[in-house]
This record gives sequence, structure tokens and C-alpha cells, in this order.
Amino acid sequence: MRAIYIVPIAVVVLLVGLLSSVFIVDQREKALVLQFGQIKRVIEEPGLNFKIPFIQDVIRYDSRILGVTTEPAEFTLGDSKRLVVDAFARWRITDLPKFRRAVGTGGVESARANLSKIINPEIRDVLGEVTLENVLSEDRLGLMTKIRDNARVKAASLGIDVIDVRLTRTDLPKQNLDATFARMQAERQREATDEVARGNEAAQTIRAEADRQAIETKSEANKNAEIIRGQADAKRIGIYATAYGKDPEFFAFTRSLTAYATALAGKTTTMVLSPTSDFFRYFNESNLTPPAAAVPAQAPGN
Repeated sequence: MRAIYIVPIAVVVLLVGLLSSVFIVDQREKALVLQFGQIKRVIEEPGLNFKIPFIQDVIRYDSRILGVTTEPAEFTLGDSKRLVVDAFARWRITDLPKFRRAVGTGGVESARANLSKIINPEIRDVLGEVTLENVLSEDRLGLMTKIRDNARVKAASLGIDVIDVRLTRTDLPKQNLDATFARMQAERQREATDEVARGNEAAQTIRAEADRQAIETKSEANKNAEIIRGQADAKRIGIYATAYGKDPEFFAFTRSLTAYATALAGKTTTMVLSPTSDFFRYFNESNLTPPAAAVPAQAPGN
């Protein structure tokens, strides 16, 4: 009876042991086989693998490219200006045994912390030799390459390779940013004031030119009006002269009538004149002599 029970138990133990000894490494992973904390095997190729159950352990690590973002820190540049900088680095595990010895059981998170401690000093050293203009110009790419190369050398002790380092943020500290903003605002205000002054100057010039043209136009118009008025007066005088030359008596008579109408226009006009004065000479019937009748011209021989 005991033999009947022992056989199934042995089979179960055998199956459990067999299953515990088999593991699969994914293509996105690398693995270490540890025995009592000591590295026994490094597995870098994907596939089916075996280990001694209950004695050996499998530690898996990501074989893909990983990233780490450094905390923002304030750095002093070569021209004594200060910048708040953070960086993003891409890296991968290249030497599993060295990586395990360097980070222990902390794994990838511990590696990220150690890598940040490597990158920040390199950023400080590289940026401490350049100016703000270099950081904000095309020289920035060369600076990031230098930071990467320097960090790669030091990160090799961790069993990782630094593939790339990028400066993601390069801002002025808040107090400097406020001062810069105030300076920019003052500069823009000065430019606005200059533009307004130039606009007023241009408006004044245009206004003065318009006034000058208006005065010239008005003067030209007045001159032309005076010329036309003088020509009209000359024509009027000529007509009067012609009319006076044709019949001086009739011309004097019409002028007297006009003088009467003007002098006697008011309702309370009072004049003290002698009835025989020359002004009233046409009120005297003896002076109202009709003009001589025109004698028709006779043909010769009549």
C-alpha cells in the first residue's frame, strides 16, 4: 500500500522539479543564473533554458534601450551666468556581471540613480567652460556629445553604455528670469515709445505739408480770383466807357438815377440841399431835354 502512494508523490515531485528547472528568456531580456548569490551563468540570447531547481535563481534584466531624466539643477556657466538644466539620457546594459556587482539588488532603478550622479557632474564641468551663447546656439549639439562621451567612460564601470545625452531644459533661474523679463519689457516699451515718436514726427511732417499745400492752393486760387475780378472790372469799366462815349448825357442821367435810389433808400432820409443844386438838376424840367432824333442819312444826289 505504501508503494502505491509513494509512486504518485514521486511523480508530482519530479514534475514540480522539472517545471522549476525550466525557464524562458524573452527576446527583450537578458538573465543571470545565481547560485547562493554567485553568478553561475549569463544568458543574453532568447530561448528555453534550464537551472537547478530550489538552488539556482534567475534574475532578469531589460535588454532594450532605457532612459533616465536628471533632476533640474542650477549650473554656473563660463561667463558667470547661471542656468537651470536637466537632461535626458538613453542607455542600455552591456555587461550583466559588472552591472549586477555595481547595482546589486537595486536593478535598473539603482542604475538610473547612479547614472544621474554621473551625468550631472559632467554637465557642470562642460557648461562651466562655455558661455550662454554657446549653450543657446548650434554649439549645443557638440556640448551634448561631449557630455555623453565623458559620461560613457564613467558609466562603463556600471556595466552600461550611454547612447545619448540631451539637454532638455536650459532656463534662467527665477530671479534672473524676472530681471530678464523686466529688461525685455523695458526694451519693448522703449521701442514702442520710439515708434510713437516716429509716428508723431511723420504725422507732423504730413500735416505741415498738407497745410503748406492748402496755403499754396488758396493763394493760387485768390490770385486767380483777383485776376478774374480785375479782368471783369476792366471789362465793366470798358463797357461803361463805351456807353459813356456813345451818349454822355444818357450815361449821366442813369448815374443820377442810381444815386437817387441809393440816397433816398432809407425811410427817414433827410437831406439839406438847395433845389437848384446840381444833384437835383434832373428834377428841373428845363434840363430834361430829349435826345436829338436821329437823322437818317440821305443818299448822295438827293
